[in-house]
Amino acid sequence: MLVRLALPQSARDMIAPMGKQQDVDGPDGHRGSGTTAHRASGGSADARLALAQDPATPQMTLFDLASDPSAVVRKAVAARTDAPAQALRPLTRDHDRQVREAVARNPSTSVANLLRLVKDPDRWVRWAVAGNPACDESVRRVMSEAPDKELRGLLAEMRELEPELAARLIDDVSPEVRERLATHTHDPDVIAALMTDRTVRVRKGVARNPRTTAEQRRALAQDPVVDVRAALVRAVQLDEADLERLVHDRSVQVRLAMATSEVIPSHIRQALGRDPDDMVAGAARDFRPASGNAPVIRAPRVGHRRSGTGPGRPGGAAR
Repeated sequence: MLVRLALPQSARDMIAPMGKQQDVDGPDGHRGSGTTAHRASGGSADARLALAQDPATPQMTLFDLASDPSAVVRKAVAARTDAPAQALRPLTRDHDRQVREAVARNPSTSVANLLRLVKDPDRWVRWAVAGNPACDESVRRVMSEAPDKELRGLLAEMRELEPELAARLIDDVSPEVRERLATHTHDPDVIAALMTDRTVRVRKGVARNPRTTAEQRRALAQDPVVDVRAALVRAVQLDEADLERLVHDRSVQVRLAMATSEVIPSHIRQALGRDPDDMVAGAARDFRPASGNAPVIRAPRVGHRRSGTGPGRPGGAAR
């Protein structure tokens, strides 16, 4: 026989609110999180995207949205700087490249996640790691050993590059990597070492580096290769003695580079206006500062790209 116990009214009053609190708050203790989680799993993709982008969305809901069927929603979670590392971790293995790339660019991404992404099979994801401000020495060390020469090239351009890693790149098998190191390094020992590199493009990189000494510029001004001397006069200011020598350089290419260089003083340009070569003389006389007619040499940069797809940017392509 079933016996019902009569409880005092005070006990019944305590039980009811407790049950109601559990229904409203859910097991995580955040008020309304059960309702938000339901919204995350249902509704249109636009509504879920708005939820993923809303700064007021609880972090527990971001966990649900990180496994959303829509890649656009997952990408929005991946780009959030306040997303918990546990929510970003599965997105580092997402089948959609743009989602992984968003994690790679997120400055709040943990070093552990960056170490995973710097080995990603897609080049754009790997290159995005190089531009992340959270990229530290441990990530840079992996970059220095990567078979991807572009990734090593991006490493070579980093100002905060450790001397040990810079020394390793001095002997990199790729001339392009050594050139980019030569152009961007702040390390005087690295500059001195690359001054003697037998590859022309590497010495051209040194010639463009504004941190060379006057003595090094004098040596570059006498480099036997025309392209090195031309790169030098376009990029850096030279001593008067070097300029007087170069204004009579045997190469028309060098004198033309001087005539159109933004860093050449006016009296040297006036002298070039009397050059025996008509093209050099005309270029010197017609030159206007900041007119855009001066050749500009820039080291290749591919760490950032436009969104979307296009020629030469196949999704999932590896280098």
